Amino acid sequence: MKKEINFGIGFVTGRPNVCKVINSYYKEVLDQFKNSDTVVNLTFFILFDLSYQFTTRTDFYGIVPDVYKENVNIKYITPENIEEQKKILMSRYELSEKDTDMFLGHGHAKGRNTVLYYALNYNIDYLLFWDDDEYPLACIKKKDGSIEWKKQNNLLTHLESIKNADITIGYHCGYISPIPYIDSEDVPEEILKDYIEAISNEVVSWDSIKEKFEKDNGVTYADSEIASGQGAYEIKGKSSKKWVAGSTLCLNMRNLDKIPAFYNPSEARGEDTFFSVLLDNSKVIKVPTYHFHDGFLKYTSIMKKNYPKTLRKIKSTEDEIEQRFLKASRGWIKYKPLLMYILDKENYKEKIKIVYRKLKNSIESISSLFENSDFNCVLEELKKYDRKVEEHYQEFLKVNDIWNKIKSRSDLWGK
Repeated sequence: MKKEINFGIGFVTGRPNVCKVINSYYKEVLDQFKNSDTVVNLTFFILFDLSYQFTTRTDFYGIVPDVYKENVNIKYITPENIEEQKKILMSRYELSEKDTDMFLGHGHAKGRNTVLYYALNYNIDYLLFWDDDEYPLACIKKKDGSIEWKKQNNLLTHLESIKNADITIGYHCGYISPIPYIDSEDVPEEILKDYIEAISNEVVSWDSIKEKFEKDNGVTYADSEIASGQGAYEIKGKSSKKWVAGSTLCLNMRNLDKIPAFYNPSEARGEDTFFSVLLDNSKVIKVPTYHFHDGFLKYTSIMKKNYPKTLRKIKSTEDEIEQRFLKASRGWIKYKPLLMYILDKENYKEKIKIVYRKLKNSIESISSLFENSDFNCVLEELKKYDRKVEEHYQEFLKVNDIWNKIKSRSDLWGK
């Protein structure tokens, strides 16, 4: 008799594009386990936020009937579900209303915590987070400049490693960063460098952005060997070397003591960053599978197997791009003070001064690129979140205290 496992796929989303992703790839996901010696029970968790793009509920109920006919469970997490679970948390774990509001809900970190909590109560063995603008494909640039598109066994590849790890993380290709292509004729390189370094984080750096701009118009191409499933390895060292992304991130729910909670300051990004800084004692394996990140949603036709022959520059003058870039800049700058504080409290004040200087030096030039957006708000956000850095640090600790309390009461899981 075959062994059974429960595999969860978590979508924390505010975009109806999530339905297209599931409809397009559920068959491929199931096919990955056809020859497996294990029965894999799949559950898609869909937590939707109606405020993100002012959507309606019906926008998220576009899963085609054929999905339900397969061996797939679809679990929507509605606003009513969240409020109900908050009450349950308060009663079962003796948490305050403030505590539950801090842990469950909508937003980058709260959404992931909510899916994590649901996976716990649905007896999920392994949980893979998958973003709604990513497709299980690798784009490989060949020597003649053409692109080869290679399907990825994303779930199967994670499953092969996660059994002997606490966390697995895959690779991304495509438009990884929401930073559009900015020509040096529009903004001098030293000014753009200051801006990118000011808003940069553990993943985005000036050197990496500059290289992609100069070499491939801002596109990240996949490594052919990795895309073929070669080269899994353990990421060793302190948590400052174990940076993981929020998607193509798989958690071993059997090893909950090694899985921290997600956190980000209010309206900030960085939920995966603050998750990462608590991975000192967790075994993290980098697995050879890609997701193509359609960061600007310019290539949704890929889901219909219309694979582009080239991937173009995404320019700052294009529709909706400036708002996407501004939103990303604000989300990043709002969590930068806390990240710097956690990594180096002793030198925080001196280092934050450098961020201020670089931002002040570049903000007017960056803002001049865009007709409808004033990037000076990014500087104001930095001031605000710098003032609140110690408050946010205490929240970060508190969220993990709440999660640790939940994890310690295994007798209440699934009830």
